[in-house]
Amino acid sequence: MPRRPAAALIVGVLGGLLIAGGTGWALSPALSLSALPSERIVVAESDPASATATETASAPAPTAPHPADDTPYDLASLPLIDVRSVNPAVPVDDDPTGVLSSSLARPLGSGAPVFAEPGGTPVGHLPRTHHYGGTTVPVVTAEEHWVKVLLPGRQGVPPQGDGGQTVGWLRVSDVEITPTESYVEVRLSANTIDIVTAAGRERVSDQFAWGKPATPTPSGRTFIMWTTVVPEFRYTEGHPVVYLGIQSPVMAGFDGGDVAVTAFHYYRQREGDTSFGCIYLDGPATDRLAQLAAGTPVIIHP
Repeated sequence: MPRRPAAALIVGVLGGLLIAGGTGWALSPALSLSALPSERIVVAESDPASATATETASAPAPTAPHPADDTPYDLASLPLIDVRSVNPAVPVDDDPTGVLSSSLARPLGSGAPVFAEPGGTPVGHLPRTHHYGGTTVPVVTAEEHWVKVLLPGRQGVPPQGDGGQTVGWLRVSDVEITPTESYVEVRLSANTIDIVTAAGRERVSDQFAWGKPATPTPSGRTFIMWTTVVPEFRYTEGHPVVYLGIQSPVMAGFDGGDVAVTAFHYYRQREGDTSFGCIYLDGPATDRLAQLAAGTPVIIHP
């Protein structure tokens, strides 16, 4: 087999995943945004029949805040957290169908230490920039001094380890917080994908393919990690690949690679549970999702 160009290393690994239908995601209950105190929040009702997002004037005050930690840490001594990392100390999301805030976090400086719990010892670091993205992440819980976020990478490698969506805590002093105005909601059983904002729902697709029973699309909350065009993947016919922060619950890797990333991407066959986990879309739907910013939350319902 010919060697892949160095520039396409992860793309080859990730995309290979996607090529065959990488892993997909599964939608969790609609986003019930709990934001930082100063922000507006948008709450999307979790009833599948609901198609309207409602707005509330202010966010609830943070509860059970943890004390601040101003300890300096040497980031170079901490493991990198990125799409390829496997770190047993990083927690798997314990509430995959839970809410997300209307905020995104991105490290300041060269990066931020990541904690399994506020006040503990750092278990890794999230860089400010990374070639394969994953550095702008959704906030799950916001406190005065800490934010809990979704992360790239895995705690373990299937089938022995848990490859589910990972989470961690960042210090507010280490990150910049920005609002996000939209999220993506996928309902596999209904075969619908919507972009949800305060103004309502935009139907992106009502015809796509998802994971086979043996290689299911993963369920729960995740986020857009990285979007890129990969010319080597001719099956995409020039459309972007939208990689997500969640990986396959059953595959250690794909197409000879060491990651099993879920993604939205174009594919000519777009019906039923026929992929290796990725979501196969038509061109217009793929291109529309590719317009969303890195860090945009994605919720996948079975």
